[in-house]
Amino acid sequence: MKKPRILLAAPKSGSGKTLITCALLGALKKKDLKPAAFKCGPDYIDPMFHRTVLKVPSENLDTFFTGKETRGIFAELARDADIAVMEGVMGLFDGLGGTREEGSAYHLAKVTSTPIILVVDVHGMGKSMIPLIKGFLDYDTEHLIKGVLLNRMTESFLETMRPMLEAELPVPIVGFFPARKDIHLESRHLGLMLPGEIEDLESQLNAAADQFLATAGFEKILAIADQAEDITDVEPAGKAAADSTSAEKVPLTLAVARDEAFCFYYEANMRAFRKRGVEIRYFSPLHDKAIPSETDGILLGGGYPELYAKELSENESMKASIRSAIEGGMPSLAECGGFMYLHESMEDQEGGCYPMVGLVKGTVQFKGKLVRFGYVELTEKQPCFLQEGHSIKAHEFHYYDSTNNGEACTALKPVTGKSWECIHEGEAQFWGFPHLYYPSNEEFTEHFVKVMKERKQ
Repeated sequence: MKKPRILLAAPKSGSGKTLITCALLGALKKKDLKPAAFKCGPDYIDPMFHRTVLKVPSENLDTFFTGKETRGIFAELARDADIAVMEGVMGLFDGLGGTREEGSAYHLAKVTSTPIILVVDVHGMGKSMIPLIKGFLDYDTEHLIKGVLLNRMTESFLETMRPMLEAELPVPIVGFFPARKDIHLESRHLGLMLPGEIEDLESQLNAAADQFLATAGFEKILAIADQAEDITDVEPAGKAAADSTSAEKVPLTLAVARDEAFCFYYEANMRAFRKRGVEIRYFSPLHDKAIPSETDGILLGGGYPELYAKELSENESMKASIRSAIEGGMPSLAECGGFMYLHESMEDQEGGCYPMVGLVKGTVQFKGKLVRFGYVELTEKQPCFLQEGHSIKAHEFHYYDSTNNGEACTALKPVTGKSWECIHEGEAQFWGFPHLYYPSNEEFTEHFVKVMKERKQ
């Protein structure tokens, strides 16, 4: 498959990758091209900008989660697009534990044979930008970096620097993107603020797309993307759903919490249910009075419930609906923010304490620093969702902690070997802080769909 593609990476976090990626996606749409967008790594928020604001399909591509299937998954998801745009994670070479190649933007570029544009924030720099860029080029053993885009650079200073840059760098400066006060994506402790929270975001990104077309080297980047080699010899993108759950045509519905407070979901996880014939029905713990009728299971994902603790607490009918359903045997999954919501109480960042659903005995508290961060592999102490000795991959990133994290599973960090107990688990429930990537072990989804079906029958 011939598929033009590009990966936008940077020396470090905070270099403007998301803004530049959104600007490029917007520019492609203005030129009547159909882009597919991908985010390297486990981040939820950046794909929301691609998907929600730009109306561009966006997926996570994470070589730790997807392993040898990464290339096939990319080929399948990008098949109908004119061009694929990947946004890197952290610094270009930062992978597992900050030390391994696996999970890095560079590893994704290698696995998918994708040319890289290095986005360098040069604000406050002069000639020092040259050794910085040269260092990254020297470390690029596969010669995947095909161009450099200078972020927060002025046109006049670029013309001053251009002779030195062209003389000392073996790859072109494709263009620049100036610092503009009217284009700014604000951040907080978990990353960028959500799209719906940023004032005039659509007009900002429209202006960013126009700026990209004017100064960022749009045609040069298209030419580089078009040089990507054909996608060949790909691994199958995931096995078919097992006959044990897919053969019997029992209609199933999964109620998924989705609103301002709960919005962190991998599209691959939703696909894992849909390919098994499960209908996804979204509901709002903030605004609705009860879970949807005729529901066979509940999924409470991550997000920012702490920002809406008072409102969630005051929606008594929704809390009662969820509590009654789960106590009545309804299968349920809860990750991070959803897990927090199931507690007896939740503290906000100002010290207020609010009653929650009450199924987890304990409270969750803001710690003011990262409690857990990074990839983990979860193994059950007693086989239930997984076969004995098998694990599922996940990611944690939270500033809150619980007085009752559970002890049904052991979480293992793949680099350091550090481990700890976590997860509240039963035959029909799996609750805890880790954000799971279901396709990393198909047994997990198979088991949950099986118990949904058994309960319905």
